[in-house]
Amino acid sequence: MNTFNKLATCALMMLVLAASAFAQAPGPETTLANLTEGQGTIASSGNPQWDGYSELVLIPGASLMGATSTSTALYIGFTGGTEADIGNMVLYSTLRGNDAVIKATKVTLSGSSDPSIDLTSASVCPNGAPTATTPCIIRLDTVKAALSTLDDYYFVVYFTLDTNNEKIVGVGQSVEPGALSGFYLYGDQTRIGAKGAIATNENTDQPAFFLAYVANE
Repeated sequence: MNTFNKLATCALMMLVLAASAFAQAPGPETTLANLTEGQGTIASSGNPQWDGYSELVLIPGASLMGATSTSTALYIGFTGGTEADIGNMVLYSTLRGNDAVIKATKVTLSGSSDPSIDLTSASVCPNGAPTATTPCIIRLDTVKAALSTLDDYYFVVYFTLDTNNEKIVGVGQSVEPGALSGFYLYGDQTRIGAKGAIATNENTDQPAFFLAYVANE
């Protein structure tokens, strides 16, 4: 009788564990998918001293790979530095091949559009302080907007004028770039309103420095 009870109890526990695992398994709606190729190969950009500069990264509508989503997650990466102090982040929408802003959407990290990111924190960079061989990739808060193949997008991050930003290094500038390209300009380029024009730069076809991936959530 005791043997039967033990077998019955064991069988019940296995059923409970199986049901729990099934309940926690992600469904199709939570499957991550890259919306564009992103960085071709992670590499150290070798371009420190970002204090007071903005990077403007083009996400071309033509590069979007067809994954559908009502939200977008942007991932930024570092291969050097101890703290990144961000003054503001924004995602601009434009018509394809046009520099006139249709919409500006605030981008945040933990609810803040001007976070200070401690790159020495294990909770931020689990592999330790970022290097070229152990880059630190950080997922920003989900943007409640879907990307359209009819538009182009610019992700812009402004690094404040301080000594911490003199030492940060991005994951981009690979010799095998992906779909993302961009340029950098001095000053805060994140305050352009609707119908304003995104500033231009002759080096617009260089690989991105900090934006690593664009995913559906």
